[in-house]
Amino acid sequence: MGSRWTNEMPKALSGPIALTLLLLFLSPRPDSQAHNVGDAVLWNRQISRIFYQRCGACHRDGGTAFSLLKFQEVQPHATRIKEQVLSRQMPPWGAVKGFGSFKDELALSPEEIELITDWIDSDTPRGNNPNVLPPVPKFKKPVTFKLPKSAIEVSGPLSLKSPVKLEGLYPEKVSPGSSIRVLAIFPDGHVEPLLWLYEYEERFAHPFWLAKVLTLPAGTKIHGVPPGMRVFLIPD
Repeated sequence: MGSRWTNEMPKALSGPIALTLLLLFLSPRPDSQAHNVGDAVLWNRQISRIFYQRCGACHRDGGTAFSLLKFQEVQPHATRIKEQVLSRQMPPWGAVKGFGSFKDELALSPEEIELITDWIDSDTPRGNNPNVLPPVPKFKKPVTFKLPKSAIEVSGPLSLKSPVKLEGLYPEKVSPGSSIRVLAIFPDGHVEPLLWLYEYEERFAHPFWLAKVLTLPAGTKIHGVPPGMRVFLIPD
């Protein structure tokens, strides 16, 4: 059937007209092209938002590290950023995401890590529409943390003698490179994950404020802090 059509092509479809029809048939459809462009990961559209939310607190003018809030500031460091993100060394949050829930959490989600690596592997496209770029957020001046006198020291297993409304945790002494998982085991057997510190570094010595105050009844056992290390419970 196919060879017959080729050999007996009507004269009306020969020459320039046939060539035009062939090109139209072989050309990508406009909706397919639009779909591919719309799926592209761009600085203006996705990546800037991640950097503003997860990196800007430190990587900005007046922050503790060089600025990464502009496209031209990020691009020269792209390869190193990919390495740091994949190894979870950046952002320097210290806690494993999903083990406990915290305010102002800086840890990248798996989806965010994938977006950043895909963007860098695609040669860091900026995007042609500056109107989709969000405004640079205003950052508050970091507040110096002072451990309250009501904080409860945990070093080894601890059983609470009275109820505690837990607002956060503070790793005061943790061995560099160690990983610890702090759990609250309720009297009824319910287990609540509190904090998982992974490959600890001194820069992770900051308070981890819970997203919601957690009430721990009397008799709750705090498990996971090895003797010789210290993590403080910060009551509400």
